[in-house]
Order: sequence, then C-alpha cells, then structure tokens
Amino acid sequence: MLASASLGCGGPTCSNIQQPPRNSFMAENHNNSVRLMMGWRGKQCNSNRSKRVVKCSSGIGLGDFIGGDLVKFDIGRWLSDVEEHKALAIYTPHEGGYEGRYLSRLQRQGYYFLDLTARGLGDPETTLTKVHPVCPAHLGKQPIARWYFPPEVDYRLEALPPNAKGLVVWIIEAKVLSKAELQFLALLPTLRPNVRVIAECGNWRKFMWKPLNEIAGLTTSQEA
Repeated sequence: MLASASLGCGGPTCSNIQQPPRNSFMAENHNNSVRLMMGWRGKQCNSNRSKRVVKCSSGIGLGDFIGGDLVKFDIGRWLSDVEEHKALAIYTPHEGGYEGRYLSRLQRQGYYFLDLTARGLGDPETTLTKVHPVCPAHLGKQPIARWYFPPEVDYRLEALPPNAKGLVVWIIEAKVLSKAELQFLALLPTLRPNVRVIAECGNWRKFMWKPLNEIAGLTTSQEA
C-alpha cells in the first residue's frame, strides 16, 4: 500500500514537471557560448577598427579623379622634349597600353612610324642606315642564301609623303641593347635630321622618359 501510494504520488508529481531534453539544453548552452564569443570578438574587432587610421598617399593627384588614363597633363612636355632631344628613352608600366596615348599624339602632329623590336635587330647602324644582308631559313637542306635589303630608315624616309613632319623609329625591348648600340640610336637624329628615336628601355610605375643621350652615357644629367 505504501509502495503504491509512493508510486501514485510520484507519478502525477513528476508528470507535471516538464524537464527539457538533454540535447536541447546542450544546444542552448552552445548557442549562448557562441553569442558570447561573437560579442567579445565583435568588440575586439570594433576596437581594432577604431584604432586604424587610413591615410591617403601624397601621390594622388587630380588625374586620379577625372580619368587620368585618358587625360594626360604632360602631353605638352612630351611633345616639346621629342622636338628638343630628338631621341628619348621611355619607361612604361608593366601592364602596358599607356604608351599608345603618347604615340597617337605624335601621329597627330604628322609623324610616321617605323616599329622595330630590339631582339633580332642585329647591328642597328647596319640595319637602319646601310644595305644589309638577311639569310632566310634553309631548314638544313637548301643552300644558304643571302638576300640584301635597303636601309630601313632611308627607305622609309624616301617613301614619306610631302606633308609628313618626320619619321619616328619606335624600338621596343630596347633594354637588351648594349650601351654602344644605344649611343648610335641617340646619334641617329644627328645623321638623319628628320628622324626621331623612341626606345623602350625598361618599366616603371608610370609612363616616364629621359633623354637617350643620358641613358647611353653620352652626357650627364647636369649637362642634359
């Protein structure tokens, strides 16, 4: 009777109390801990972000806000330096494309272009100003032939129209040329007054140029 009474008493009493399952209790504790950790990390990140100071570099100019890629403020100096020095060494950004803006402005002035690459050019003096031989590929079976071509610069100068302002010899990859070859290119406008020389001698963060005489070692920066 006592056992039945204790069972009867324990039954309804325990049935009225709803205990949460263990899984839900652990999940709730886990969520609470995650909220606490996220809140602490958020406060830490906010404190770190509040301490950070973003400073703009002094290199930012007006061209960065109005389309500096299209509007070149140094075009006037570029045209005057081409006429004054007649041979320039240019340094272009690695991504390329910027030199086309300056090339097109020379083209609008009435210049015609002779595009050459320094790799495989051979002797610049012989290729540009003298009759030079060229050996075509013979594939190991045909006899070695030798063809003679006219001077590249003189041939182009004779073919210029009467209203042309001059000929621009634009040489890419000129960084592989020796100092003696660069010196000849710097003296080429003296030998051919209607010729201008632009040599791509390397890369830089922005488009810049220097007199080729200075790069070739003919003059110093103070004399230039």
